[in-house]
Amino acid sequence: MSLFITLEGPEGGGKTSQAMQLVEHLQAQGHDVLHSREPGGTYIGEQIRRILFSLDNTLMHPRTEFLLFSAARAQHVNEVILPQLEKGLVVVCDRFYDASLAYQGHGHELDLDSLRSITTFATGGLIPDLTLLLDLPIEEGLKRREQDGNWNRLDAYDLAFHHRVREGYLAMAAAEPERWVVIDALLPINEVQKEIRRVVDARLSGGEESRPS
Repeated sequence: MSLFITLEGPEGGGKTSQAMQLVEHLQAQGHDVLHSREPGGTYIGEQIRRILFSLDNTLMHPRTEFLLFSAARAQHVNEVILPQLEKGLVVVCDRFYDASLAYQGHGHELDLDSLRSITTFATGGLIPDLTLLLDLPIEEGLKRREQDGNWNRLDAYDLAFHHRVREGYLAMAAAEPERWVVIDALLPINEVQKEIRRVVDARLSGGEESRPS
């Protein structure tokens, strides 16, 4: 059975390492798994990623930012995600379109209806089956980012921006409880992974129908 799982959340929640551990867990159970990330996941997407995250590009307008994310996403969906789902794989993705709604929609306060329309065009209407929100206070998350040495252009936005992003994520999770599961990213790393595995294993064993090809 195919399953499209995304990990979302404010900066510093540990999405990348948790996604990698989840993939290892699923592979050990015998599942065919694709692990990818956004922006990126394709040759074109990785080039766009470098533009988006470079600290040289501080003059980038929020609309430009959103459109670049959407361009990378369109390539990612059509080149990688959909073909693998159609083969019956489990796809685990570090961020997807909810990140753009949180960051450019809630963070930059761009019109959410417009962003959703462009997102539907970019993704062909693809929606994750399960979204895990790794939530933690903004100050703690940014502190972690500074410590891990991966500071980028989006991290450098002010605290008010990042608070709006977190509030946006929580609002989206509350609006779609059948898709979202909120996980406390302040827990020890192994406890976060344990909760992620519990949720994913339950979804995979729930007898849900496979995605139609």
